[in-house]
Amino acid sequence: MVENKTPIAKFQAGNVSVSVWENDAKEGRHFKSVSIQKNYKIGEQWKSTNSLNINEIPKAILALQKAYEHLALKDELVAVTQIT
Repeated sequence: MVENKTPIAKFQAGNVSVSVWENDAKEGRHFKSVSIQKNYKIGEQWKSTNSLNINEIPKAILALQKAYEHLALKDELVAVTQIT
């Protein structure tokens, strides 16, 4: 059975977001990983991709930096941060 997991933290800058995930490894070990996503709208339908254009790279850097700070500081709180 596939379990739907939710991220332990999510950081967003504009339409670019970075999610932090906690994963299970062998022998009861855990590790964290991050994923990056861009949301955009075509007509009335929302879509997402992992590809960025040149203007979205600074937003990705900012969101990734916040995710890194969260991981490096070992912040255990579930955080959803909107960067404006």
